[in-house]
Amino acid sequence: MQWITDNIWLILFFAWGMPLGVFRSRFRKMVYETDDWTINIKPYFVKETKALFGVVEVNDPEFSAVRLRYGIYLVIYIALFVVYRMQ
Repeated sequence: MQWITDNIWLILFFAWGMPLGVFRSRFRKMVYETDDWTINIKPYFVKETKALFGVVEVNDPEFSAVRLRYGIYLVIYIALFVVYRMQ
């Protein structure tokens, strides 16, 4: 029990970070219009970032919902990091 309380931030970041791969993969596949798994390891960020902020539109009916969920996920991830750094 002591280990859990000593490492609560590590546990929170690990637990919240697990779905990142799924959210980011789905978002990137829509943005770059591919189903290839290698898009997840390629260092493309410009179009992805523009799409996240709404500068680039994607012709997929689910895109706005996926972008919203991915954005909320990232905001909570950033909030966790800010709270951790403030302690």
